[in-house]
Amino acid sequence: MRRREFAKVIAVSAAAWPLVAFAQQSGRMRRIGVLVGALDADDLDLQARIGAFQQGLQQLGWSNGQNVQIDIRTGAGDADRIRRYAEELVGLAPDVIFATGTSVVAPFLKATRTVPVVFTNVVDPVGAGFVDSLARPGGNVTGFVSFEYGLSAKWPELLKDIAPRVTRVAVIRDPNISAGTGQLGAIQAAASSLGLELIAVNPREASEIERAITAFARTPNGGLITTGSALAIIHRDLIIGLAAKHKLPAVYHRRVFPASGGLISYGPDVIDLSRRAAGYVDRILKGEKPADLPVQSPSKYELVINPKTAKALGLTIPPAILARADEVID
Repeated sequence: MRRREFAKVIAVSAAAWPLVAFAQQSGRMRRIGVLVGALDADDLDLQARIGAFQQGLQQLGWSNGQNVQIDIRTGAGDADRIRRYAEELVGLAPDVIFATGTSVVAPFLKATRTVPVVFTNVVDPVGAGFVDSLARPGGNVTGFVSFEYGLSAKWPELLKDIAPRVTRVAVIRDPNISAGTGQLGAIQAAASSLGLELIAVNPREASEIERAITAFARTPNGGLITTGSALAIIHRDLIIGLAAKHKLPAVYHRRVFPASGGLISYGPDVIDLSRRAAGYVDRILKGEKPADLPVQSPSKYELVINPKTAKALGLTIPPAILARADEVID
């Protein structure tokens, strides 16, 4: 659909990326460090996000090999690798760092309290201790939150609309991040009014995800919800596969899930967030301080549906939901 062609273009250009990429204009060479926590370099979702970040910088006058050098690292969900790359990037003395994911920002804060850091894909930067407040970050970190907790209440509503027979919902969350609790609370508040019984699944690794979903699926009328976390992104193929195997309707928090065969997602447009992050990087390179740049919320949300998966589950997508969809995956 509308993102597929863009991802292909980015995938081709990404093949030319070593660990160092792009820049623009004349003048002193500036340096930007980039670290993505949950994905590896060959992931199309990562390539699309980095491509949007690059595009945003180019529109603001920063171009490859002329006035900016960008050092890119990918963590692939490995905590030790993320920590090592965070220390390595700080050691390169960048002017600013672009960090995606809660698991990435924390290591940077341990490595430096002076190098500016702009983040995306963080749900609760205040709860995680990254900033003093959204309006006044107060330190060397600012950026763009993934979504507000209230958004999580939409997921059980959407699940009930698309699969009315669902009465039980397994909520997959990461127990290691504070955002998991906040999202679960919003889901619980909405689920009670919908007559849904919630079962929190708190896995730390793939084997725990498989055991929990398999056990949950033994009782009928079940469905799944994934909360926003690196853990869900890393294991998305496993979760999607288990949902298909056990005929569980599932609502996800990111477009990449229905694009990979999941049923439906509702969440922020992460491509847009990466593009907006380039604007904050530009402002910092021009002299502004992270402490003075408020943490912002997404301005674009997207509803994405995979009708082929719905058909395989024996579901008919209500026309009202189809009409609201931002994208329908062929």
